[in-house]
Amino acid sequence: MARRSSIRGDIRLRRTLRNIHKTMDNELQPAMLEAANRILETQRELMPKDTGAAAAALRVYVSPSGLDAQIGIRGKRDNRRFFYLRFIEYGTKGYTGGKRAGDRNRRVTNKSDGTHFFGKYPDIPARPAHPWLRPSIQVNREYVMADIKAAVNRTLLKASQGVGNG
Repeated sequence: MARRSSIRGDIRLRRTLRNIHKTMDNELQPAMLEAANRILETQRELMPKDTGAAAAALRVYVSPSGLDAQIGIRGKRDNRRFFYLRFIEYGTKGYTGGKRAGDRNRRVTNKSDGTHFFGKYPDIPARPAHPWLRPSIQVNREYVMADIKAAVNRTLLKASQGVGNG
């Protein structure tokens, strides 16, 4: 989710804020954490729930400098366990097992011995998309941008006045 801009002024601002973080306490990290938690709560509200385990697995990570934040499924184990969230978010197109490439028909008889079904070509219905990632960011965009902008301004003001730690 993290996206960096290629605009030269943005890179200089990030470098300045990173250097400020090394020498003094900045207000960017708590503001970024508050904004990320706000987006996380909206994601949990918008996410369709069956058991609620996927919504509980969403996490927030904010870098110590406060310049980067990650919201969502973090870690290899949770990524493997909740792989299906992408299908919920974007939907599926479905699959008709009776057709081959070029719209040619497949074998219509079931592969079974009478008691067990060995079929390989099921009909899978299309599922509609239930987006929750992008709407959670769009709903909170103005609040988050205002809070982060105010935190950057306070941090730059404190650095320009030479206020140290504390």
